[in-house]
Amino acid sequence: MDQVQDIETGENAILAMAEAAFAGIPASLRQYVGEVVFHIADFAGAEVLADLDMDDPFDLLGLYQGLSLDQKSAGGTPADVDRIFLYRAPILEYCRASGETPAHVVRHVLIHEIGHHFGLSDEDMERIEANP
Repeated sequence: MDQVQDIETGENAILAMAEAAFAGIPASLRQYVGEVVFHIADFAGAEVLADLDMDDPFDLLGLYQGLSLDQKSAGGTPADVDRIFLYRAPILEYCRASGETPAHVVRHVLIHEIGHHFGLSDEDMERIEANP
């Protein structure tokens, strides 16, 4: 039995992995995230995939939804809370294909989506990921 099947990988487990990964992100970065809510779904919806011009729902592991900090005004009232969606089935399929653990992949996706939130470069996100 492979590593992915050996652990509980339901929505609650993925959420717990996301919360643990978020807690482990350097405080200097985490303090600026603010109100972000994690949502776990098996796949992105058809409308999301169409908006991103994606055909295969397995190609999308996560998605940040909300305004990036450079689009928010200091005195503005947010229209809605920012969200990070994690898509369980594509994450688990990626784990099966890569041999990486679900916790590692969830952390990677989470950092990537937070990176979008801050407008970070891929190099910036790689540096953050390199610091466990």
